[in-house]
Amino acid sequence: MDLELSDEQKLIVDTVRKFVRNEIVPLEADLDPDGSELDPADHDRLVAQVKQMGFYGLDIPVAYGGPDVDIVTRTLMAIEMAQHRAGLYTPCYGVFGGAGLAQLFEANEDQKQRYLYPTLRGEKHGFFGLTEPSGGSDPARAIKTSAVKDGDDWVINGGKIFISGADKADYGIVFARTDSSKGREGITCFLVDADAPGFHVRRVVHTLRSTSYATELQFDNLRVSAANVLGEVNRGFGIANDRLSRQRIPYAAGCIGVAVKAQEMAISYANQRETFGDILASRQAIQWMIVDNEIDIRTSTWLTLAAAHKANRNESFRTEAAMAKLVASEAGGRVVDRAMQIHGGYGMTKDLPLERWYREIRIRRVGEGPSEVQRLIMARDLLGGSFH
Repeated sequence: MDLELSDEQKLIVDTVRKFVRNEIVPLEADLDPDGSELDPADHDRLVAQVKQMGFYGLDIPVAYGGPDVDIVTRTLMAIEMAQHRAGLYTPCYGVFGGAGLAQLFEANEDQKQRYLYPTLRGEKHGFFGLTEPSGGSDPARAIKTSAVKDGDDWVINGGKIFISGADKADYGIVFARTDSSKGREGITCFLVDADAPGFHVRRVVHTLRSTSYATELQFDNLRVSAANVLGEVNRGFGIANDRLSRQRIPYAAGCIGVAVKAQEMAISYANQRETFGDILASRQAIQWMIVDNEIDIRTSTWLTLAAAHKANRNESFRTEAAMAKLVASEAGGRVVDRAMQIHGGYGMTKDLPLERWYREIRIRRVGEGPSEVQRLIMARDLLGGSFH
């Protein structure tokens, strides 16, 4: 793996860094410390700038009007895009756009006309519905939501939980069990319209993120046309699994970005703050925290880029992605915690973004698969799947 960035990557990283620091960060001074949405006028202005830079919809294929930026470069960009107050919730407040639901690129032409193209144009918004109240760490076994064939339709009953954006979505990608006698081979993926009879947002689920939330969904005899089966019947888990593995790489990058910014703040403060006649940076306890931060950041970065490079070469990267997500989410939490300690009382206030990052990065140890599941994935690969 070549860790040296190309001239093009250096230019892209520098451009994104300047955009975040010059355009995003100043706007946050006028927002609620826990705010996750920009003023619509600011949002539209920034989207126009991003489009002009050629970065809108980073992972959208060229065939659909996107730049189709490779995953290594997207990882480098994601590290920069997270370096602001709301970095762990919605990097750059969504102004970099994107389809959001990459599974739609695998849809048939009729489905693309009804869902993909309107999504790319910003006319529709979707959600990803996998996790259920019965558990999310083992979706192949935990999915209880059922879909039963009835003529030309499927009738769906069950529910989902911890689903982001479903209350504001026009449709969703929903996974349901279509063959109860099988595990992951009995799951089908459906495109579900949010205004269909039987679709209910049961409640909002508030989390550590304060103003951010997830939703719980209920499906009561929800009828879905057979034309809305995404992919093949009983082959839906493969669609979910590919998304989970690939998404762990930028997910890890976001944790790294916040850690980098927290480290930058800690170093700056340690070099300015005086105690007992000398600056904090002169204290061995502080020096060691700064060094430990840097070790965590560099380890996470190298592991995440290693996963991105393997994915970019179309090699198997499941273990590398799991390792990157595990290490970056846990290391990022340690870095933010140390940065708060170095800042003392100020680190606990909403005057600084540290306490928000502290709460939000805790979620990252569970999102996209908890740390324990990442270890299980790696153990299976390392031991050759000799256990269940």
